[in-house]
Amino acid sequence: MARMVRPRDVIDRGDLVLRRWRGQRDFAAAFTLIEESLDHLRPWEPWVARHDEEHTRALLDRCDSWWASGEVYTYAIAEDGAPVGMCQAVRAAEPGGRRVGYWLHPAATGRGLATRAVAALAEEVFTLPGTAYLEIVHDRANTASAAVPRRLGFTELRSEPAVRPVAPAGSGTAVVWRLDRPARAARDSPRGRPPQ
Repeated sequence: MARMVRPRDVIDRGDLVLRRWRGQRDFAAAFTLIEESLDHLRPWEPWVARHDEEHTRALLDRCDSWWASGEVYTYAIAEDGAPVGMCQAVRAAEPGGRRVGYWLHPAATGRGLATRAVAALAEEVFTLPGTAYLEIVHDRANTASAAVPRRLGFTELRSEPAVRPVAPAGSGTAVVWRLDRPARAARDSPRGRPPQ
């Protein structure tokens, strides 16, 4: 039976590092990061309404099982060793696709960290066999989120009704962006790389 190829647990870009969230050992860091970001996230992230210790513990447990299955790869975004946000690549409904999500602590915004984190995640995910494209979906009113795919060369595909529940500041219209796998990534994919 072939072993599943997964992304690296740590994607190091010098002062910016993506580090896989690992179950309960990361609880304190994840909970604090979310807790300090609540007011910043509340307008755009409906899940914030359910935030508490139990919800964070359950999320981290799911991160482990999702990683093992290849369904979702979730990372802490760390700057100079401290977590400042999260990003993830979720298996899309269509074969060969992944949807990328991201958010930052309010003190980490406005400096290009989300763009750098998504670029690093995209580069890593495109090394995985079978990844043909990435998508980013955000509410039309969330102009900060829209800047990331625009800077990274994603193409705006379509607008569609947002999946319920709509975030408090949301317009109810989701914008879908897509980035196809670069030809070089397809050619250089390390198909035999073992999972980490």
